[in-house]
Order: sequence, then structure tokens, then C-alpha cells
Amino acid sequence: MTRLWSTKTRDDEWWSSFVTAPLAVLFNYVVVDIRWLTPNLITVASFVSAVVAAGFVVVGGATNFVLAALLIHLSHVFDCMDGQLARYRQTMSAAGSYYDRATDQIQVAMWFGAVAYAAYDQSGRVLPVFLAFAGVSFYSLRGYTKYVEIHVEMSRDKNYLERIASEKFAARAGQPEGRASGLSSGVWWFIGEQRKILHFDEGVFIFMLSLALVLNQLTPMLWIFALSQVFIGASRAWQRGRNIELARHVELTK
Repeated sequence: MTRLWSTKTRDDEWWSSFVTAPLAVLFNYVVVDIRWLTPNLITVASFVSAVVAAGFVVVGGATNFVLAALLIHLSHVFDCMDGQLARYRQTMSAAGSYYDRATDQIQVAMWFGAVAYAAYDQSGRVLPVFLAFAGVSFYSLRGYTKYVEIHVEMSRDKNYLERIASEKFAARAGQPEGRASGLSSGVWWFIGEQRKILHFDEGVFIFMLSLALVLNQLTPMLWIFALSQVFIGASRAWQRGRNIELARHVELTK
């Protein structure tokens, strides 16, 4: 269990940090010695769960919404499991990382598209579709501008990625390893993690989607999703543009 816990991402997203990632550690504890169960196979299970969840949302109804919320969480637990298992077995691969990230992006678009359809079906208004489209577009912009910045910087400094990696390593070298044990330190860690809710990333989406489905409050959730992504996406695009213009590096979360 100690070895498995050490595979948990050090700076995980909100909700992942204290819910889905710890659940993934527990699941991995059960299956870690099943050799045919590979990280890539778990990635497939995560994506299939996400597709089925979207199907339940499209069909609609209170029961189907609750089932979709559970499957969305299960999909994210699997999404945490594959990376943990790869690190535990030391079988990490570039292809596995690529497919994991690609399916994550597809899942976000699929989930919010399904919720937009369900909200449209309930209200007869096209507004939820527009909100989902705006939110998904600006969420994608966050990732797109990150890689555009890398491409531009690599075109004028071929050692850019090596330099950034060295800076990250140096910054982490000065940090204490592990977390202090005890109830008090655990409470302070939990409180500190709550600031991450303002990142409005995939870890937050899991909670938002599930809560909205259980409470059947789809359109209000889509408003929060759209407004947060428009603000963060536009801010990130401007910040990265300024980094390029001023030839500086400021690390930004996606």
C-alpha cells in the first residue's frame, strides 16, 4: 500500500486529490498483481465507462442521471488507476500517456455535450447547447495555447524543454519530501487543497457534473462551466502570449 500510495500524483487536481485518486489506490491494491490487467486496458475501461455515462445522460430521467454520475466517477477512478499502475510496475510509455490524455479531452466534450442535450430536451431552449459549446471550446483553448507556446519557444531555443525541466527539478529539490503525519497536518493539507477548486479543471468537472445530475440542475451547472472556462481560457491565452512576447517563462497550470 505504501508503494502504491507513492504513485499518486504529487500535485493532483481538486477532487482527484482526496477522492478519486485515493479510491484508485485502493482499487489498484486489489488488482495490482493481475498481470494481464495492463494500464492501457484500464484506460480503455475508463473511456468505455465515460461513453456509457454519456449515454445514460442522453436517455434522461432521474435514475439514469444518478447512474451516469456514478459512472463518471468510476471512469475518473480508472483514469487515475492507469497512471498509478504504470508507475508502480515501471511500465510507463509515451503512447500510454498520449492515449490517456487524448481520451480525457474527448470525455470532457462528450459529457458536457450530453448534458447540453439533456438540458435542451428538458427546457426546449438552445441556451444550454451554446453554454456547453463555449465551455468546451475555451477549455480546449487552455491546452492548445500551452502547446502553441512550447512550439514557438522550441523554434527559437531547441533546449527550451530541457531548461524548463531543469528549473522544475531545481524547484522541487528544495521542497521537503512527503507530508508530515498526524491529524492536524492532514486537516491543514485538506484545507489547502480546496483552493484548487478555482482551477476549474477535469477534477472539478467530475464533481460539478455528478452533483448537477443528481440534483437535476443542468443549466445552472453549464453557466458555471461556460463562464469559468471563458475567463480562464482567455486569461491563459493572454498570459502565454505575453510570455512569448517578453521571452520569459512563467509556469501556468492548464
